[in-house]
Amino acid sequence: MQQETEKPEPGQKMDNSWQAIRLVFPFFRQYKLRLALGFLSLLAVNGLQLVIPRIIKHAVDSLQSAEVSQASLLRYGIMIFGLAVCIAVFRFGWRFMILGFSRHLEKDFRNWLFSHLLTLDRIFFQRKTTGEIMALATNDLAAVQLAGGMGLVAFVDAFVLSIAALSFMAYIHPGLTLIAIVPMPLLALLTRFLSGRLHRYFRKVQEQFSKLTEFARTSINSIRMIKVYTLEENQTGRFDAMGKEYVSDNLRLARVHGTLFPVSGFIANSSMLLVLLFGGRLTINGSITIGDFVAFTSYLFMLTWPMMALGWVTNLFQRGVTSLQRIQDILEERPVFAAPSNPQHVPEKISSITVANLAFSYPGQHDRVLDDVSMDVQQGILGIVGKTGSGKTTLCHLLARLYPVETGAVLWNGIDVNNLDLTEVRKRIALVPQDITVFSDTVRVNIAMGKPGASQEEIEAVARAAAIHAEIDVLPEGYATRIGEKGVKLSGGQRQRIALARALLSDRPVIIIDDGLSAVDIETEHEIIRSIRPFIKDRVCIIVSHRLAPLAQADQLIVMEKGKIVTRGDHEYLLRENKFYATIYEYQTSRMGKD
Repeated sequence: MQQETEKPEPGQKMDNSWQAIRLVFPFFRQYKLRLALGFLSLLAVNGLQLVIPRIIKHAVDSLQSAEVSQASLLRYGIMIFGLAVCIAVFRFGWRFMILGFSRHLEKDFRNWLFSHLLTLDRIFFQRKTTGEIMALATNDLAAVQLAGGMGLVAFVDAFVLSIAALSFMAYIHPGLTLIAIVPMPLLALLTRFLSGRLHRYFRKVQEQFSKLTEFARTSINSIRMIKVYTLEENQTGRFDAMGKEYVSDNLRLARVHGTLFPVSGFIANSSMLLVLLFGGRLTINGSITIGDFVAFTSYLFMLTWPMMALGWVTNLFQRGVTSLQRIQDILEERPVFAAPSNPQHVPEKISSITVANLAFSYPGQHDRVLDDVSMDVQQGILGIVGKTGSGKTTLCHLLARLYPVETGAVLWNGIDVNNLDLTEVRKRIALVPQDITVFSDTVRVNIAMGKPGASQEEIEAVARAAAIHAEIDVLPEGYATRIGEKGVKLSGGQRQRIALARALLSDRPVIIIDDGLSAVDIETEHEIIRSIRPFIKDRVCIIVSHRLAPLAQADQLIVMEKGKIVTRGDHEYLLRENKFYATIYEYQTSRMGKD
């Protein structure tokens, strides 16, 4: 959706379906000219359709009175043919304009949802599955599109046509019109009774579709593990069970929807029966002419469509509103990071990062993962070591601004990061996490994401520093080789080194490598840390590793235990003063000698 379009504030809690519908109002305003032309065309179609029974009435009455000639019948036929051509043209117009609007609505809504998702933080994505989000962007938006397209058209068409048809019917004979609409209150009561069930069942269907999507996604992403553990039959059985539940939910929904349509048709035909019975008597008695009777039944036939469409329109609107409420739940999510009211200027070069009394607990947990962490990081390499669960990764995530700093402080060049613009801060951080992310594209594109527009020479330079250039060179198409979904064509170590090359190419003042070299051998890790020295000369580089020998080259090292920093210093100091560090270093180096 275009930025200038004003949207309702999703953060304001909406408690019912009518308020959820407010989400689409800005889109109606944005495309008001297109909608106006579409509805004018729709009204033209309805108006022209209403003229045809009047022409038929005059033709039938002329035939009855024997005052008709072949020329006059031809004239009536030409008039009806001309009206049919005009109806076809205007029908194309409203379909192009209004159904085209529904596609724009879907596209703009999807863009809005996607852009909003990109503003949300890690905490949100820990609560919501990818499958659920994908279902919203596909199935739910398709329901909104149908409601905003055919649903809207059918509603307006049925409303206008029913009012106009009833008016013409009342003009012909008011009493017969009252008889014709006797069954209609039953349809209104039935629709009101079933609409709540439609809403409830459709919501359950959408939720089950989300689960199916997520299960299929995780199964495909984990296909190698499924095959290694021969889980094909197990996964197929689970997917089949979920599919059966999805079908069962859809059948319950279909029973409700299936009740509306035939009952609507039955009531419409009941009206026709009453008109034939009582209208026939009026015609025989001479109260109305045969032409009036034919015109009246033609208008009643037009009224049959709105009555039968009522159930279908109700279904479309209930599906659309249910989906809007599900989308609304996501749009109401807000980032956990509070934007500073008057952000300070973010320095281009980071000479120091100071951590003061930093403490952190994950949302919903009481135990602290970090407790009173303080340190001063200068340009160069800082190595972080410690047992599993000591808080190393959490510290990296806080320094990378993936979680808010609420207790304690993190200072960049003496400035509190909470006073800096979050986007500008993140633009100065390159993170190589434990769970490497590569994209289903070429090696060149994956590395160049760190610096769009980088030359081949720049890409190769960082690839050499990451000790991956030689291995890329022997790939079938070199840097143009596509690496497959999640880098399936590469080893774990190759994916890590491509991610490292991406971080080096980004030329950002802060680089954080959170155990991002765990899949390479220790000699290669030694080589990488030596070769990246020229790239990080004027940068802050933080490296987390469980292997101590390569970190011996670091300018400073800290040892973490139970969320605290227990020792800090260079390699020689830690060998003397920290038993854990000395023991692990001796064990790892002795193993290297044996290998």
